Amino acid sequence: MKRKTGILLAGLATLGGAVAGAGLLHNRRADRREHLHVTVFSEPGYRGRNQRLTWTGGKREVVPLARVRLPRIGSIKLERLVYHFQPGVQLPNMLLLWHALTDRPDPGDPESGLPSFIAVHQLAGMFSVGEWLPVPEPEARSGVRLWAGRPGSPPAVRDDADPSGARPWHDVLADAPDLGSWSTRTRWLELRYHDRTGSRD
Repeated sequence: MKRKTGILLAGLATLGGAVAGAGLLHNRRADRREHLHVTVFSEPGYRGRNQRLTWTGGKREVVPLARVRLPRIGSIKLERLVYHFQPGVQLPNMLLLWHALTDRPDPGDPESGLPSFIAVHQLAGMFSVGEWLPVPEPEARSGVRLWAGRPGSPPAVRDDADPSGARPWHDVLADAPDLGSWSTRTRWLELRYHDRTGSRD
């Protein structure tokens, strides 16, 4: 039994180290996938009817205004979240684990299986997992591009632009309490990553 216990503990330590290393590596990656939550309001100042859209990163998502079911978009709130691992290994109580592996339960004693129950519970919870944390505004990579016409690739500036020659799109990279003329111009919303230069990715 001692040999099996040693092998089990060595395996747990190896697994714990692998989990901790992978978690730390994930946290340091600059390209971690953001989850973008977009709340669109029908009126400026975050008033009126509202709808919430969620994008989990990856391929851009194009949403027609009709799907939002609002007559117009007066204001927008953005929330970006990224998963942050908290790698850490909490080894279970060795005495309880030893008893769980070596003791045979006594059918006449209802508490004889208690060490096994506690040891299994400790094993299940020995790895901390993590949590979703907000992304600071300067580090955010996702946003919404509002389109006056159907998004194209590359964008058809000459076809979709208004008479003033303005771009056929407008990027929203932070909370926007008043979208101005884009409140009535917007026909499509594109949820995507951006590089803050206006180029498409």
